[in-house]
Amino acid sequence: MSIPVLALVALLPILVALVLMVGMNWPSTKAMPLAFLTCALGAIGAWNLPIGYVAALSIQGVITAIGVLIIVFGAIIILYTLKYSGGMETIQYGMQNISRDKRIQAIIIGYMFAAFIEGAAGFGTPAALAAPLLLSLGFPPLAAAVICLVFNSFCVSFGAVGTPILFGLKFLEPLVKTTVEAGTIVGLNFTDYASFAKVIGQWVTMMHGPMIFILPIFMLGFLTRFFGQKKSWSEGFAAWQFCVFAAVAFIVPYLGFAWLVGPEFPSLIGGLVGLGIIVAGAKAGFCVPKESWDFGPQSTWDAAWTGTIATSTNTVFKAHMSQFKAWLPYILIGAILVVTRIPALGLKAILAAQKIPFTDLLGYKGVSASIDYLYLPGTIPFTLVALLTILIHGMKGEDVKRAWTESFAKMKAPTIALFAAVALVSIFRGSGVADIALNPNSYPSMPLAMAKTVAAFAGNAWPMLASYVGGLGAFITGSNTVSDLLFAEFQWGVAQQLELPRQIIVAAQVAGGAMGNMVCIHNIVAVCAVTGLIGREGMILKRTFWPFVLYGIVVGIVASLMSFVFLPHLF
Repeated sequence: MSIPVLALVALLPILVALVLMVGMNWPSTKAMPLAFLTCALGAIGAWNLPIGYVAALSIQGVITAIGVLIIVFGAIIILYTLKYSGGMETIQYGMQNISRDKRIQAIIIGYMFAAFIEGAAGFGTPAALAAPLLLSLGFPPLAAAVICLVFNSFCVSFGAVGTPILFGLKFLEPLVKTTVEAGTIVGLNFTDYASFAKVIGQWVTMMHGPMIFILPIFMLGFLTRFFGQKKSWSEGFAAWQFCVFAAVAFIVPYLGFAWLVGPEFPSLIGGLVGLGIIVAGAKAGFCVPKESWDFGPQSTWDAAWTGTIATSTNTVFKAHMSQFKAWLPYILIGAILVVTRIPALGLKAILAAQKIPFTDLLGYKGVSASIDYLYLPGTIPFTLVALLTILIHGMKGEDVKRAWTESFAKMKAPTIALFAAVALVSIFRGSGVADIALNPNSYPSMPLAMAKTVAAFAGNAWPMLASYVGGLGAFITGSNTVSDLLFAEFQWGVAQQLELPRQIIVAAQVAGGAMGNMVCIHNIVAVCAVTGLIGREGMILKRTFWPFVLYGIVVGIVASLMSFVFLPHLF
């Protein structure tokens, strides 16, 4: 069977997911299992892989997904613990009193607060948390949803303590090892997988860098143009100084931690430090426009802007505790993550060594996986801090029960979708096994088959297009992490075929997976649910599509410059 035909077979599962989820509005809980089944049948029918081997790969994917689900659960349990302890309402109370200017509120909450939440939790949590907060401050539901979705992009590559890079690129580890051992490539700037992950994070910050400045200015103009009384871009652009102030406050720690420490902390520390700086600046009136801006009376709003959930006229926040006490769980999360992720402190090695191993699944050598049950941030610090919050906030037993009950209930949909998606990814990467008994035709893996075919058509224009592949992966799967799991080997293969710098192309994949969050079906549905806009997902997608295109163009230009101008010595 020819490589182009194999590439088409490999593309089928993605097309199935795309058609079902986008064309037919199926939920991921139904679409991803069918996409997985399509992938399994393609592996057995076209690649001639043994059924037992495909089953083993599927189990490997499920085990990998459990690790991601532990992180998801930790993020959710923190959110619901704060909800029922009164901590979240206290945070909301403090937020609404910083500034009455809706442009400033959009930057503080949608841009910076959400960036911090993304760094600590990820997995769609920021948009789902920030959008209701903006809604409660008087934003039209549609405006709140669009703002939070678009801003949940540049920070996502380092979301959930670096999960999209540390977990999402894990299947590149053997390729990195082989490349390092060969030692035949000039300009190799990593020596093992850990240093490779750090390098990817470094280049990703450079790709996101321009949009960290462009996006807030553009989106404030968008906000005033489409939701303002005067329908003017200039009213949003008038707050450009505060946007630049916020971008600098975020990007300095963002770059510093990415280049000096690793991919765990850029968004978390950037968001936390930046939040403190711009809140203080807003209170002092620093870089704040002289004239405050608002949406105008709700009676003048377009009916399409509103949903089934009331805005601020029916929502009054109260402080149930001090702001310090309310924020303490997040402060603890940041502190514990720093202590447990810096190698020199010693705890990282201890926690990372605690694993539940699954070796040679179903007897197939090399098909293995493990669950790092203590090193996963879902365990330490998320779940740990959630338990400590019960004592810190003096929660009643019934409130604790409600928080944990709702958190477990929320896990059903992501569990089904992630099991299927990551099992699909496992088959994707395992299809090119070198063992002739398992792969009798010695076919390349599914991602590499697509890579060879695409490389033949794209040529040296690929750096301009690579991020859109990452965006497509996030759009389909709902996750930057799963997009990277799905397409990282594909991107590596294209770079290898075209003799482009592999780490730059993989970095473009990671950046693309992040920008894909603004058009991601899962995130759009989640935001619609919390803003009362269910059924208007298409309307939101039409508004987030153009920022997505703009983002991809900017990332493509940066990736192209890195590949052909600034970094010609790299492979």
